[in-house]
Amino acid sequence: MTDLGGPGDHRARRPGDGPEAVASQIADAVESLTALWSVAAQEASLRLSPHQLRALRTVQAAPGLNLTSLADGLDIGLPTASRLCDRLAAAGLLERAPHPDTRREVQLWLTPHGQHVLCDVADRRAQALASALGAMEPAERAALSRGLRSFLAAREATPGSGGAAGL
Repeated sequence: MTDLGGPGDHRARRPGDGPEAVASQIADAVESLTALWSVAAQEASLRLSPHQLRALRTVQAAPGLNLTSLADGLDIGLPTASRLCDRLAAAGLLERAPHPDTRREVQLWLTPHGQHVLCDVADRRAQALASALGAMEPAERAALSRGLRSFLAAREATPGSGGAAGL
C-alpha cells in the first residue's frame, strides 16, 4: 500500500508506483532539469561552463577558501583548479589574495562582477523553472512539492545516504 494523498488515503500500488519505476521517472526529470539549468546559464550575461559555475558557487558558499579546498570540493586536481582560477580571475570573476596568516596559502574571493554573474544565472534559472512549473496544474505543483519534501526527509533519515547535502 502506498500513501498517495495524505492520512487515510491508502490505495493499492499500481505497477508504475514501485521504487524502481519512480527512480526512472526521477532520473528523466533530473535530466530535463539539468538541461533547463544549462540553457538558462548559457543565456546569462557571461557564458560559463558548468565547471566554472560550480567553482564560483563553491567560492560564494565559502568566501576565502584556499585552492586546495576548492580542488577537493570540485573533486579535481590542484593544477586543474589553479588553471580554472586563472581563467576566472582573468575574466574578472574571482580574486586571489594572500592568506593573512600563511604566506604560502592563497584565499579565493568572488569579485563584485562574479557575484553579479552568479545572481544573473540564478535569476535566469529561477525564471526558467517558474515557467515550467507554471505550465503545471496547481494540484500537480502541490503534489510535486509534497513529494520533494518527503524525498528530502527520507534522504535525511536514511543512514549513509549523505542526507540532502549528498544530493
